[in-house]
Parts: sequence; C-alpha cells; structure tokens
Amino acid sequence: MNYLAIDASTEACSVALQVNDKVFSRYDLCPQSHSLQLLPMVDELLKEAGIKLSQCDGLIFGRGPGSFTGVRIGVGVAQGLAFAADLPVVGVSSLQAMAQLAYMQGKVNHSNGQVIATIDARMSEVYNGYFVLDNNNIMQAHLLADQQGEAVSAPEKVHKRIAGIVTTPVYGVGTGWDAYSEQLSSLKSNTGTPDILFPSAEAMLVIGIAELSQGKGVAAENAQPVYVRDTVSWKKLPGRD
Repeated sequence: MNYLAIDASTEACSVALQVNDKVFSRYDLCPQSHSLQLLPMVDELLKEAGIKLSQCDGLIFGRGPGSFTGVRIGVGVAQGLAFAADLPVVGVSSLQAMAQLAYMQGKVNHSNGQVIATIDARMSEVYNGYFVLDNNNIMQAHLLADQQGEAVSAPEKVHKRIAGIVTTPVYGVGTGWDAYSEQLSSLKSNTGTPDILFPSAEAMLVIGIAELSQGKGVAAENAQPVYVRDTVSWKKLPGRD
C-alpha cells in the first residue's frame, strides 16, 4: 500500500511517502514559501520512490490549526492531487502530529504517553490540545474541561482547560511554550525550548494511514481545513464605529 502525506500548516513544509514499508520524506523550514516548495517536494519523492501519484492508495494532509494561509495551501494542493489521481483523503491535526512525533522520537512511551501540544496563534492566544497514546500507538486528543479536544485560548486559560485531567507536568511540544513561557512553562515536564516545534508529514503519515485503514477517507472535494479560530476580532480604532 502506498500513501502520500503533505503539510504546510506552520512554518515547516513537509512531504512524506510510504511505498510498501519504506518511507521517503522531505522537510524544510520555509516560511512564506510553501506554495513554491510543496509540489516540487512531492515530485521529488515520487521520482525517488519510482512510482506515480496514481499508484498511491490515499492522500493525507495537514488540516490545521496553524497559519491560515499555510493551511489553505495544504488543503488546496491535497485536493488538486487527489482529484487528479482519484484518491481518498484524510486530514490530520497539526497538534496531533506533533504529539505523535514525540512518540516516534522516543520522548514518550506507554508509561508516560501524554503530551500537551501548543502552537503560537498570535493575538495573545495559543492553539492547544492534550493527547494520550492509545493501544495502537496513536496519539489521540482527549476532551478537556470545555469538552473540546483542541482549542484556541489565552495562555493563562490553558491551565483551566486541563484542570482535573493533567495533575502533573507532561511532555510539551510546539511553539506556544516559548511564546508564552511565563504562563505555560509549569505545565510541561521538559525544560527549555521543546525539541519538537513543528508538525511533520511523517507523523501525519502514521496517523492518516490508521484513519484510511478504518475507512475514514473522503473524496477530494470534501477535504476541509480546521482553523479552530473561526473568526478574528479586531479592536476598533479611536473614533471608529
């Protein structure tokens, strides 16, 4: 079985391709260049693996949250590729992908399989989610006090979100920790800047294959971004209505 994963939801741009049991990947930190990088990366991997896009069995994309522009680019490219090759698609959370990467890199295991993922959402807010390793070695979002798996919150309110669920510090991933270290640092067990700051297509590949194997793939036209923050409120300028 062959699967392609692409992600452009944050500053990182990445592509991963699994052909049978072998994984090929590309990863680059290229803010504002995702639209130029993504398709050439896909072409490189297909050539390296020696297959055509039509030989893939499914396509996985980073659905967000993250950069609004990056998420839209990723979804658009995923739809275009999936339409062309008639592939089912599945979206994977960028927060979940970072949590999955923590397991893949051996940062957490079944004895301490908990991760808080954060992404700096700007405007004094942070995208955040709490993830727990399941029996299939997939990090799954856990509903918190507000009955949401993922949310955008003021950093000082993240404590309230996880109250009663996380009683001791757990492993932290993402850019939100450095952006709001004063408010958030007591929640994570690892000190300093997290080793994992951005999601990767390789982690999305693992999650997405599990989803596709359960029949959760959809047609290309039904691929949807998940912004978490659906609206933006701007402060009114003095003298403006």
